[in-house]
Amino acid sequence: MSTRKLILTAVICGIAILVAGSLKLFLVANDDTQIQVLALHTPSTLGDMTVSVEAVNQDAEGTIVSVTMVGVDGADAREGWRLLAGGKVLAPTSMPDWAGGVACDTTVSDVAKRCDVAFPTSSGSVTVAYLRAGTQSQWAP
Repeated sequence: MSTRKLILTAVICGIAILVAGSLKLFLVANDDTQIQVLALHTPSTLGDMTVSVEAVNQDAEGTIVSVTMVGVDGADAREGWRLLAGGKVLAPTSMPDWAGGVACDTTVSDVAKRCDVAFPTSSGSVTVAYLRAGTQSQWAP
């Protein structure tokens, strides 16, 4: 193949990539994704688990989130919870001694279990998120 044909093929491929990228950008720009933030005590079902955030308590030593969960036998109750605060996503920590709450361990399928999830110290407004089965729900006090 001659050099001219190779250059022409490369230019055509470049134009095709540019057109495809522009089309994708146009489609994404017009995508109206709405994120629903639930109020406290509002249950949400994600896959086979139904969860609810009952209370959020912030102080200088940490943030404790009281949750209710039901739907799966033996699932790790702390897995999937996140705290969005100050532009950061915080993962749960172990329950501190000062909190005095009921630490989340495992869930059961037939009885709603209320427990507390501990997070590091946070400031300002917070949003609690739970991720399971490829979906996410969010609560804000």
